[in-house]
Amino acid sequence: MSTAFKAALIQLNAGPEVGPNIDLGITLIREARGAGADFILTPETSDLLEPSGEALMAKVRHEADHVGLRRYRDLAKELACWLSIGSFLIKTEDQRPSNRSFLISPRGEIVARYDKIHMFDVDIPDGQSYRESKRFRPGECAVIAQLPWGNIGLTICYDLRFPALYQTLAKEGALFLTVPSAFTRLTGSAHWHALLRARAIETGSYVLAAAQCGTHARGRETYGHSLIVSPWGEVLADGGEEPGFVMAEIDPQAALAARAMIPSLSSGRSFSGPAL
Repeated sequence: MSTAFKAALIQLNAGPEVGPNIDLGITLIREARGAGADFILTPETSDLLEPSGEALMAKVRHEADHVGLRRYRDLAKELACWLSIGSFLIKTEDQRPSNRSFLISPRGEIVARYDKIHMFDVDIPDGQSYRESKRFRPGECAVIAQLPWGNIGLTICYDLRFPALYQTLAKEGALFLTVPSAFTRLTGSAHWHALLRARAIETGSYVLAAAQCGTHARGRETYGHSLIVSPWGEVLADGGEEPGFVMAEIDPQAALAARAMIPSLSSGRSFSGPAL
């Protein structure tokens, strides 16, 4: 395990066309690298936020044909940095898109992929309704990858509400956890900070959550507030409500110290169900 490093979160306001979203992402990634970031992370659906299912299907591409993935891989190699693509929408073998994260090395190589497991099938009190399971193919496998500074566990957005996934990743050695998101404004204002801090505290991990922000096509609103949270639950960086980036120093030793102080990952006990 190496020494401390700087992580940067890119905050986007993605629209329904891939090209402009990738262009802005590249601009902000360059700025973050210029500011000293070693590891740069983008939000969920960094390639497009398209509300129309028919239009979405016309725009998604297979991994080999995704121009944004190719450009981001070239960028990581050019800048010699680690890059986490929060997610792109990738056409799969059965033609349904997968909401897929990519971890890219400074050599431009894809070293890990993660398909979002938990589908956002929710009716929001403000009138918005989401049925991701009708559009997307859910993932089935948790994913951990190696960084120079320690292991990282990959998750996406709605996964945040399922703590068992984060417990599993941490128990398997992840010191850092990604939560790229496009949280709705309503649920974000109520739960975003609390859930991210909880996942960090209960696992003794750094949580790196790059987010979409602002108003998108057809009035969809996302919360923003990309957060870097320490293993002790302290918010180290908050991206606010506008596109840009935030950065903080990450010390792997702090995760190990938090786990040693409160060893809940190793001291849990099995128990039987409640009697009726």
